Amino acid sequence: MSLLWFVLGQLAEIESMGSSKKIITKEEWEKKLNDVKIRKEDMNKLVMNFLVTEGYVDAAEKFRKESGTEPDIDLATITDRMAVKKAVQCGNVEDAIEKVNDLNPEILDTNPQLFFHLQQQRLIELIRNGKVAEALEFAQEELAPRGEENQSFLEELERTVSLLAFEDVNNCPVAELLDISQRLKTASEVNAAILTSQSHEKDPKLPSLLKMLIWAQNQLDEKAAYPRINDISTATLEDPGV
Repeated sequence: MSLLWFVLGQLAEIESMGSSKKIITKEEWEKKLNDVKIRKEDMNKLVMNFLVTEGYVDAAEKFRKESGTEPDIDLATITDRMAVKKAVQCGNVEDAIEKVNDLNPEILDTNPQLFFHLQQQRLIELIRNGKVAEALEFAQEELAPRGEENQSFLEELERTVSLLAFEDVNNCPVAELLDISQRLKTASEVNAAILTSQSHEKDPKLPSLLKMLIWAQNQLDEKAAYPRINDISTATLEDPGV
């Protein structure tokens, strides 16, 4: 976090100096970086935000006790949210819908696209399990009426039902619907909707800050030779080699 603000500050400073490319040694860079001060409380909040958003309830509880950082939502709700997410990831969509309604019935009542995607996932699971007759009946009774009201829903329904037209669904044009990634996509959508209903960001802040750091470094590359971070996982400053 401190590195991001530092890089942005250096970018602004160098841009104000003119067009010539500046050379910054590793020693000079580290000296300036050490002068940047970020409150520990802000760093702790960033960590807690990540743990809560990603659903690491045990880690969030341990971190709360160790750091004294209070989460902005009841940690008990994380367990319920993760149960919903896991149900979708395992293909138990009907159970997931029931759990969402137990949490907050308004989530699905006010989000027709999410509800359609959950119902679509139910259809996919029926097709996956070879329940052709049940799948056709479900599509006709539950999804077709929604498709009549929304063109994009209709197109998604047609793509899903087309799975039934192929003997080898693993090699058909819409085979990706049966891939685990489709379950994960739907599970992420449900997870985001629950977080939003709890007035919490649907995405953790940390990955966004890292993306901003990479962008800032790329911008600074055009203006200066400096010790950049090439491996985010280690955050090692690489010598500019100049």
